[in-house]
Amino acid sequence: MTAKKTDAQIAKSGAPFGKGDHLYLIDASGYIFRAYHALPPLTRKSDGTPVGAVSGYANMMHKLLRELRDGERPTHLAAIFDQSEKTFRSDFYPEYKAHRPPPPEDLVPQFPLIRETTKAFNVDCVELAGYEADDLIAAYACQARDKGGRVTIVSSDKDLMQLVEDGKIELYDTMKSKRIASPEVFEKFGVTPDKVIDVQSLAGDSVDNVPGVPGIGIKTAAELINTYGNLETLLERASEIKQPKRRESLIEHAEKARISKRLVTLDCDTPVPTTLDDLRVEAIDAPKLIGFLKAMEFNSLTKRIAVEFDVSDTSEIAAADVAVTKVESAESAAPVKKAAISSGEAWTPTARPGAAAVESAMRAAIDVKAYRAITTAADLKDYVARAVAQGFVAFDTETTGLDPMSDELVGVSLALAPGDAVYIPLRHGMINRDLMSSGDAPEQVNVTDAAAILKPMLEDPSVLKIAQNAKFDINVLAGIGIAVAPVDDTMLISYAMDAGRNNHGMDELSKLHLGHDPISFKEVVGSGKNMLTFDRIDIARATEYAAEDADVTLRLHGLLKPRLVRDKVTNVYETLERPLVPVLAQMEREGVLVDRETLSRLSGRFAQKMGALEAEIHEMAGERFNLGSPKQLGDILFGRMGLPGGRKTATGAWSTDADMLEELAAQGHDLPKRILDWRQLAKLKGTYTDALPDYINARTGRVHTSFQLAATPTGRLASTDPNLQNIPIRTEEGRSIRTAFIAPPGHVLISADYSQIELRLLAHVADIPSLKQAFKDGLDIHAMTASEMFGVPVEGMPSDVRRRAKAINFGIIYGISAFGLANNLGIPRGEADAYIKKYFERFPGIRAYMDRYKQMARDQGYVETIFGRRVHYPNIKSSNPSVRAFNERASINAPLQGSAADIVRRAMIRVPAALEKAGLAARMLLQVHDELVFEAPDKEAAKTMKVVKDVMENAAFPAVEMTVPLTVEAKAGKNWDEAH
Repeated sequence: MTAKKTDAQIAKSGAPFGKGDHLYLIDASGYIFRAYHALPPLTRKSDGTPVGAVSGYANMMHKLLRELRDGERPTHLAAIFDQSEKTFRSDFYPEYKAHRPPPPEDLVPQFPLIRETTKAFNVDCVELAGYEADDLIAAYACQARDKGGRVTIVSSDKDLMQLVEDGKIELYDTMKSKRIASPEVFEKFGVTPDKVIDVQSLAGDSVDNVPGVPGIGIKTAAELINTYGNLETLLERASEIKQPKRRESLIEHAEKARISKRLVTLDCDTPVPTTLDDLRVEAIDAPKLIGFLKAMEFNSLTKRIAVEFDVSDTSEIAAADVAVTKVESAESAAPVKKAAISSGEAWTPTARPGAAAVESAMRAAIDVKAYRAITTAADLKDYVARAVAQGFVAFDTETTGLDPMSDELVGVSLALAPGDAVYIPLRHGMINRDLMSSGDAPEQVNVTDAAAILKPMLEDPSVLKIAQNAKFDINVLAGIGIAVAPVDDTMLISYAMDAGRNNHGMDELSKLHLGHDPISFKEVVGSGKNMLTFDRIDIARATEYAAEDADVTLRLHGLLKPRLVRDKVTNVYETLERPLVPVLAQMEREGVLVDRETLSRLSGRFAQKMGALEAEIHEMAGERFNLGSPKQLGDILFGRMGLPGGRKTATGAWSTDADMLEELAAQGHDLPKRILDWRQLAKLKGTYTDALPDYINARTGRVHTSFQLAATPTGRLASTDPNLQNIPIRTEEGRSIRTAFIAPPGHVLISADYSQIELRLLAHVADIPSLKQAFKDGLDIHAMTASEMFGVPVEGMPSDVRRRAKAINFGIIYGISAFGLANNLGIPRGEADAYIKKYFERFPGIRAYMDRYKQMARDQGYVETIFGRRVHYPNIKSSNPSVRAFNERASINAPLQGSAADIVRRAMIRVPAALEKAGLAARMLLQVHDELVFEAPDKEAAKTMKVVKDVMENAAFPAVEMTVPLTVEAKAGKNWDEAH
């Protein structure tokens, strides 16, 4: 549909149509007449050619293709046209459609232009002399169905309803955004789709001059067919009908009913002029399309298409040479061949015309005093109408806090162009009315009225919504019944291009790219005890702040979106970032059930253990001291006890961070080990068992974490409020936290976890034959590594030998040093160094991989995942040895951790649709590193695990053909720990 399609796009030379493919057939004739009658007359200014229907058709086509790109993404697509010649039906019934008037005079010359419009969108036009469009649609639909594919017919034509087969063929009415399956057909005809032909045969059609049986309408026909089963049985048993007039009419006009059946039955054996395989979706050629639209003088649509394809200036794209065929009558309106469209050279953002002018407009000075508040429904309707006509709008929400599941919507801001931004206050002075400076709430739009006005635009698939951190706003607006889509997110556009270079918050991006320092939130609401909620802010001040956010977001989009193509990361944004936003938003709204009693019990247990440890530590230290005081602890360890290796911080105090304590513990000192144990319990108690109850939402009874898409440079997700990513699982106490995460009655939690995914990716990326074969054979990879390194048979291998190999396997991924490995294994540094050297001798490809990616980071400043995600290391050449070494280690790990994160993202994007397709009620709740957590009904657990495993294990395909199998372990339980 558009050039933005990536691995969903299939070239025409690809595989034949088959199982899993999805064919969309557009009833072009229906589109034409809807377009003609929906719009007032319109002529092209340059030559007076009538183009009203062409304009309407082009807008309908654009809207459909945008909708498909953001939704179904069919594999095959065609627009089916009628030809004007008589059809085979006229041969056996000359009266067929004989009474239809000729098309309106001003519509006739638009027919060939409409065909050219279709081709300009790179959609195939199909028509066949002697056959109606409906017959071609039927033939293609039946072929696709028989080959195992799905079919969607874009039409609401009742004559096509006979083709409906649930799960195989359906209709789609774009004007009503309504799918038409068996229930809708039954509502229309009173029978199932397979009996529609018989009902039409009896009822006839005065428009098409199908005779039917006089005196019998749709309702009566449905009653008769439901009673007798089919038309022939009814006609044979007509004498049994009790109503005299009905009986006599059926007997007298039986032959008319049979003729009518021949007329209304669509011919699935129509000889199609183009094979089904040839209808594969192709990307739009933006310059060609824009050239055509310019020639047609459709300025508004041209601008919308230009924005969609990031063509900021169309002045240098040549208008198409579109010939207008002069047609005198409908009979002579023959189809014309494809017009020659001047495409010029392929457009690229680096050489696009007018880019400098666009950037200048985006960087123009920002004047917050120029923004205005919209306080009436009429003004809001006008602004929304402009947004719909333009086809894109930036938006932002203001709330009483930062929790979209609990806080109230206060206002919405919109921006249509640099400087053209507004704020719509909704609840100022209404939530905390007594705290406003004046007694009465100011004039503003009622929330219900605003939602009704905003909803159609925010849900319109043909209007692009632009936001910064869109997930938050999506969840806020979901609270008032608005499902925002489609969305572009400036935060994620920046993240796709500049991960590792800078942060991606709006204020930082504004300073970096616009040279503008926006009004800070603290400037508006204050801080500390004096901090106000946004509903208590004066509307004038709120407008300056909120409208500026929308304006800045729009400007950032104008500057950053074109860079995606230039930086060759469009695929990353369109397949890994953008589609994940609605998935995570839904997960956040779902939340997870947490048991307060379990948390309370664990809190008490941890407190007892901490007390026992504290007493033991005091005894070992020979005195009492505050374990939470780094200074007192440092004085004990390095001052009084004189332990070696102490180092002081910039403040002059002894360092007692985790690394220092672990180093001392590895040297055999018991006190630092006990301190680490105490700290671990204190963290579990303070961060989870004591804190989690406060996160339980009063309305839902669940914990709703917030997933952060742009928090790590490698693509790994993070979570906050609360952070569920860092619950330790290597200790019994850490695992016990997961027992508090439970399933509701009748349900289970399912954990699906990738097994050793980063090691598998190492084998794939570094191309290590022995590791790849071990994974293919399903061997114990750590035992195999130990056997390779130490010459110990796998059978009966001592556990400590395998443990050492495991530590090396995982340590290598993170560029571990001999010092780090020595600490992990509790062995001398020299022994650890020998292990690492031997490892690289046994697996030389790993050393080559590490050297290759370190050099790549030095040469280009970034490394890439297998899906093209870039992770930047601007300090890779730092003169500081420790900084340089850190960046080198990170550049080794990033392609593996980042590729794993990308695979998880691809799985998350695909899982919801796969579950829905399988008819399963499971809901995805959490993502923690390489693990996905679901809630499912007990009876569906096995099927859910099968579907989830299949999606996750094949998530890399088709973008990457893995040479190592991905394996997922799935388990169900009543709580998260049981499921892990």
